[in-house]
Amino acid sequence: MAYDQTEFLLTQPLQSTLSENLARIRKIAEGSSDLLVNEFLLSGLPAALLCCEGMLSTAMITELILNPITQIQLPNPNGMQVLDFIQNRQLYSIDRAEADTYAKLFRFLNSGFAVLVVDGAAKALVFGIQGYDKRSVSEPSGENNVMGAKDGFIEVVRVNMSLLRRRMKTPQLKLELFVKGTKSQTDLCLCYMADRVPRQLIRQIKDRLDRMELETILSSGYVQPFLENRRRCFFDAVGATQRPDVLCAKLLEGRVGLLIDGTPFALVIPKLFCENFQTMDDYCFRPAYATLIRWIKYAAFLIATLLPALYLAIALHHPELLNHTLLLILAEAEENAPISLTAEAIGVLLVYEIIREAGLRLPKAVGGAVSIVAGLIIGDAAVSSGLISTPMLTVTAIAVIAGFVIPDLAQNITLLRLAFLLAGGFWGIFGISLLGSVVLFHLCSGEICGFPIMAPFSPFYPKGLRDTLTRVSFRKMQSGNFTVEDYHE
Repeated sequence: MAYDQTEFLLTQPLQSTLSENLARIRKIAEGSSDLLVNEFLLSGLPAALLCCEGMLSTAMITELILNPITQIQLPNPNGMQVLDFIQNRQLYSIDRAEADTYAKLFRFLNSGFAVLVVDGAAKALVFGIQGYDKRSVSEPSGENNVMGAKDGFIEVVRVNMSLLRRRMKTPQLKLELFVKGTKSQTDLCLCYMADRVPRQLIRQIKDRLDRMELETILSSGYVQPFLENRRRCFFDAVGATQRPDVLCAKLLEGRVGLLIDGTPFALVIPKLFCENFQTMDDYCFRPAYATLIRWIKYAAFLIATLLPALYLAIALHHPELLNHTLLLILAEAEENAPISLTAEAIGVLLVYEIIREAGLRLPKAVGGAVSIVAGLIIGDAAVSSGLISTPMLTVTAIAVIAGFVIPDLAQNITLLRLAFLLAGGFWGIFGISLLGSVVLFHLCSGEICGFPIMAPFSPFYPKGLRDTLTRVSFRKMQSGNFTVEDYHE
């Protein structure tokens, strides 16, 4: 019952009586300890300055608000005249707004604004003097690079907006701020280049966000499913990045970025599959070396996904593909193994995933011990005891290490590796080929908002191959720039 009454009060407009406003504000807050109400006389009228403890700067509110506001003296004023005088004649902060309902008032209050309420005025003035603690801009934990910038997004959306604006000073860069989440009231910022982005893409993204009904948004994972198609592709059609320079590069290609307050990741719509193999360092290295690195990444993806399955399929169903020496080594290694090759391969992969998850979730002081224990137990004891064969452990280790080269596809590689392993164990190379065809057809049919994620390979776009199969020099790139709109179906 109290919940319904609070929701009803939030929808009501502010009253012209200060005492009634304060009574309703305290009733909505229900004794919350961080609500600070400072009552005083403003030019002879009762007034109150409201703020949320810990969300604003004490020095700023004293210097910019309290000291000048107590010096205002108007002859025979009423509440609206005082607020109009402050709004039109005084400049207490650059970020100013008005609140005419209790819902707006509490949203500004809980965002670090100072709220001024005066008797006789049915509205409140709010001043942006936020001063809450935040993490400083530092190098992102992922997406490491050698020659690129070292700054990354943080959890405060307005700081992230400034990181983009510092790099893109053109007025064509649009940053649209809006609020989502009925309880969290989270700030979201839509970023795009007005002269590059397809208008249809902007409309579809806004429509999908408008249909999103969430109580709270605590990370980008809450929003991403609403941006993707209902028939989701196995591979991500919405990307994520911690780097402002990467997001700026995507915006120049006609993509749309979404910043979410409270998370240091920016979403990129749409994301092409080939971008999983690209890094910012590719554009700092020489084209020949960058092309070599990309081909190594493509090969690493195939090795990480298919190598254990191919080993299992050849050992069980197609031993004739091995030469005499390899066949003898394999037979000798597997002679005393207590379990089948398929169970052995699946067991090794599952144990690796357990170790990886343990090292990721444990504190850093303990995480190193997990790697040492895992190396001693699996690398030495398990092989010496005969539970795991040396060739199987070697093949699995190579596949796992190859997966580290493409961190953006880590989740997909893990699932595909197990799926191909089962297909190869049951049906051999035929099963691997059949599953590979299914994955390829599924990948080529993936799209988001009408943009195929396999572009420029499917549909084929020759100009786009200059930055996918190879990496040509910037002199050649500037002769024919292309945007994501060129890929539209």
